[in-house]
Amino acid sequence: MATDTRRLGIGAALLALGSIVVIFGGFPSAPIPGLVLGVAALAMAAGSLLIGFSQEGMGV
Repeated sequence: MATDTRRLGIGAALLALGSIVVIFGGFPSAPIPGLVLGVAALAMAAGSLLIGFSQEGMGV
């Protein structure tokens, strides 16, 4: 089956950036507010959905 490479790339980027922000926010001295961590968690969820739907005819 064909893979939508644009969806796969955007999903991977969202997942990677969201993960980095959440991991960095776990440090006690990190100056990251909770709102930014929430947005990063939503970006991770959106990235995983995009990766899951990147293949034609396949659903998550």
